[in-house]
Amino acid sequence: MHFATAPDLHVDLAKSATEGWMEWLRYVSSGCPDDPDLQPVTPPKTDRRFTGPEWQYPSFAAAAQAFLLTEELAEKAARNVPGLAPSRQASMAFLTRQILDAVSPSNFPMTNPKVLARTLQTGGANIHHGLDRVVRDVTSGEQPAKTAKIGKDVATAPGRVVYRNHLIELIQYEPTTEQVHPESVLIVPAWIMKYYILDLSPGNSLVRYLTEQGFTVFMISWRNPTAEDAHYGMQDYLDLGPRAALDVIADRTGMHSVHAAGYCLGGTLLSIAAAAMARDGDNRLASMTLLAAQTDFSEPGELSLFIDESQVSFLEDVMHAQGYLDASQMMSAFQMLRSNDLVWSQMIHKYLLGDEDAPMNDLMSWNADTTRLPARMHSEYLRHMFLNNDLAAGRYHVDGHHISLRDIRSPVFAVGTETDHIAPWTSVFKIHNFAHADVTFALTNGGHNAGVLSEPGHRYRHYRLHTVRDQGKALSPEDWMQAAQREDGSWWPAWAAWLADKSGPKGQPPKMGKALDDAPGTYVFQE
Repeated sequence: MHFATAPDLHVDLAKSATEGWMEWLRYVSSGCPDDPDLQPVTPPKTDRRFTGPEWQYPSFAAAAQAFLLTEELAEKAARNVPGLAPSRQASMAFLTRQILDAVSPSNFPMTNPKVLARTLQTGGANIHHGLDRVVRDVTSGEQPAKTAKIGKDVATAPGRVVYRNHLIELIQYEPTTEQVHPESVLIVPAWIMKYYILDLSPGNSLVRYLTEQGFTVFMISWRNPTAEDAHYGMQDYLDLGPRAALDVIADRTGMHSVHAAGYCLGGTLLSIAAAAMARDGDNRLASMTLLAAQTDFSEPGELSLFIDESQVSFLEDVMHAQGYLDASQMMSAFQMLRSNDLVWSQMIHKYLLGDEDAPMNDLMSWNADTTRLPARMHSEYLRHMFLNNDLAAGRYHVDGHHISLRDIRSPVFAVGTETDHIAPWTSVFKIHNFAHADVTFALTNGGHNAGVLSEPGHRYRHYRLHTVRDQGKALSPEDWMQAAQREDGSWWPAWAAWLADKSGPKGQPPKMGKALDDAPGTYVFQE
């Protein structure tokens, strides 16, 4: 209705459409040259639907450009409607994109040159094989099975479980250097998935890298809750999680200071813990690192399209009935955020090209190792963070009293990733607005997981790094991009150097002491 009563918008769109289609006609009449400068629309690097030499044939190139032009016009029509709230514009743009993604020329055999070539090559066997797989997948409903063996292929860093309560096992990793910094590193992973995302294969294990740099590393491994744990809330996760871990670390190492790092939801919980500690005069945090973790949820990206009052109320009803939210009930939302990569491209390979399933790598296997979320905790998280943004507003309570991120004085290292669809880097960047401390921000290429798992030697990696001093002038994300220096390679060495600069001189590593189990412990095996 707003669009229908916006004549200025109609004129602007008509002008854009005329210019776009005139460029398309010139492009087609010149034979659809393989030159990005001559194409009417240049797709982003993340859009791989029309890549490959097959798409350079004029008829297919013309179809691809016509579709991309239609997508561009639809995006303008959805996002520039006067009188429509920004959230509604985002919803319309998202819905429009989902519809157009479904009818992309790449999704149909007759308009996908790769499928046509495969069909001619195999005599149609690819289509027959794909139909068999459709029937099998629909009737069985099986999910991909994780192939990596925990403790053998992934989660292999040597260590011991030194503490256990109902929600966590705390793993202390064995030192790999003769001397270590006196400050330990505590890693708080998200409990949406298993902890070993940061200890995958030996070659890309952040845990192993830190121990090789002379740090004593502790990691929280979260319990996979059941319906009996429905009553556990955010305060319980705080008390039995980072708070309990900090006490154990101090007792085992005899050291007062700890470098704490939180990943995703674990980083949000860590920031709550840090603010509460600052409020109470607890100065045990030598530094705080946030890995793709949000503290301000005013602009959380497209994930907010799935989180409003009606949706949260619906989820609360579902969780009340079963006591938890199952991971499979979350996966569809994450898949729709990247439908081209996680839905349509996989359907093309499985059902049209007839490709066999590629062997699962360590990250894919971890992604299939899902967990549940207790009803109370998840409800509190959605309401306090996404709906009300209480943490950023200073309304969040710990131990019955409010906390403020502004109380944080420990130096902060924050990492955002360029193509993060869960925690957009501009949202992660907002920690600059709250912490009363020096903030070093690293922006790395890749997504929510791949950008963090950026081990040295990984090809095609780069990052930007810049520190904003507590007494310095504030920077917007755009200004920060201009000030930040781009570096090739992994951001891990820069973080390790930053931690070392905030640490004391190296000495003898703390003794491992008594243990309950060897790493990776028992909670990680819970189905």
